[in-house]
Amino acid sequence: MRFTLTALTVLAAGCASPATAEPPGVGVVVHVVDGDTIDVEIGGREERVRLIGIDTPEVHVEGGLPECWGVEASALTAELVPTGTRVRLVRDVVPRDDYGRLLAYVHRVADDLFVNEALLSAGAARPLSIPPNDTYAEHFVDAVTAAERAELGLWAACRG
Repeated sequence: MRFTLTALTVLAAGCASPATAEPPGVGVVVHVVDGDTIDVEIGGREERVRLIGIDTPEVHVEGGLPECWGVEASALTAELVPTGTRVRLVRDVVPRDDYGRLLAYVHRVADDLFVNEALLSAGAARPLSIPPNDTYAEHFVDAVTAAERAELGLWAACRG
């Protein structure tokens, strides 16, 4: 009996998850690449994540200057999800883009801030609907319409 109890205890301990393991879909921001792309450590590996449904002005323009409000959009993303921030990644239909980036809606774990929507609402991004990954397309249009009417971010600085 004692042997059986000890064996079961050892088996149960071997099946337990480490205390530091994140729930599925939750990772930690490692680096903000630009306004709509972040690097996230998830499941023990680093993934480049492209935020679905939005497009921010580019900062990494080959042989040229950043696009209007690109630096500010990247800075806002870094403010919303700085290095070390726990995020929940929610996928849509197509999991990766042609560049191999993981496509996701990003939520900050601490307060469930929907980062994709927050960037649109602040005027830091335009909606970019690419079917079939368009679950929030209408919602995103509403968010950007309010930012445009209020002349926030790029809607004031770049005239849209």
